[in-house]
Amino acid sequence: MKDLTAVETFAGAGGLMLGTALAGFRHIAAIEWERNCCATIRRNQKARYPLVDPSMRIIEGDVRDVDWSFIDCPVDLLAGGPPCQPFSIGGLARGDADARDMFPAFTHVLDVLRPRAFICENVKGLTRQSFHSYYEYILLRLQHPSLVRVKDETWEAHMARLSRDHTSADREAVRYEVIPTVVDAADYGVPQHRHRVIIVGFRSDVEARWSFPLPTHGPSRALPWRTLGEALEDLPDMNNEPRPRAAKAYPGHTGSSLDAPSKTIKAGVHGVPGGENTVRLPDGSLRYMTVREGARAQSFPDGYEITGSWTEGMRQIGNAVPVELARVVASSVAVALREDEAMRELGVELDSALSEKFQGALR
Repeated sequence: MKDLTAVETFAGAGGLMLGTALAGFRHIAAIEWERNCCATIRRNQKARYPLVDPSMRIIEGDVRDVDWSFIDCPVDLLAGGPPCQPFSIGGLARGDADARDMFPAFTHVLDVLRPRAFICENVKGLTRQSFHSYYEYILLRLQHPSLVRVKDETWEAHMARLSRDHTSADREAVRYEVIPTVVDAADYGVPQHRHRVIIVGFRSDVEARWSFPLPTHGPSRALPWRTLGEALEDLPDMNNEPRPRAAKAYPGHTGSSLDAPSKTIKAGVHGVPGGENTVRLPDGSLRYMTVREGARAQSFPDGYEITGSWTEGMRQIGNAVPVELARVVASSVAVALREDEAMRELGVELDSALSEKFQGALR
């Protein structure tokens, strides 16, 4: 059985990439513009970390400038989390007016590579009522990536055109069936409450009987949520970790309790509202998480090294997709793609058998 191939855009520190690797995808390339994140991926590739393919091409730069002609095989999965700042409160939530909106770039890559499936992750803020129309526009663009926005066309005019052409498949080079889902990572075994929207799409020629994986953890589930304390209790002594620093506790800046999933790890560090990157100890005191503790809360494996200072490490971790959540989603996508392959092979075998039977009858 051939490998399932993947291309990672907006790779960051590699959370989504590691999850898709755990699901059985072999990465052809990872693209990321930020040098410290690229340094993290390169460090682990050089160290032969088993989930980082040694032949994977790491491209440091703007995804919009990539020449994709180096890819000479079919791509099964395109994955990526376009920058969330345009849709987050911390990023001023400017949406389409924000130059950091990379959904158009992701859609362009989708049109160029035409993978069998894609996984796209972003903040829950994308689904806010104030972004409702633009969110619907994003989903339409992902569904019809080859119906591109033309010069001087507003996104509203493009959305209207996409809506008109929605049922005209003959006008398209490629089309996707798109399934968006809002999830809490804690419901899938991640020791952190992290609400995100995950958009999964399958190319229209793929026979995918797929739905988003059901939650496995929580008060009404078979398994309880994993707490931050459980995630940290067997943490080995990391010699390269600086001593955790004390943090100030004040109303609204309460940190994460050890007896529950952590608050959402943020890309900011000092001064993060709510003290999300701090731990509240049993005596009520507060201290900052170490980089490795933050990585544990994001379900990064211990053997995967995050490069840079504490500030830089926490920024990389806060921007990442939880590895375990990525694994769960990507594994379900991999199963759907394998089932499609099996059905196609069965169809070929049946066609061949029927053809032989027909030829025999003629003789």
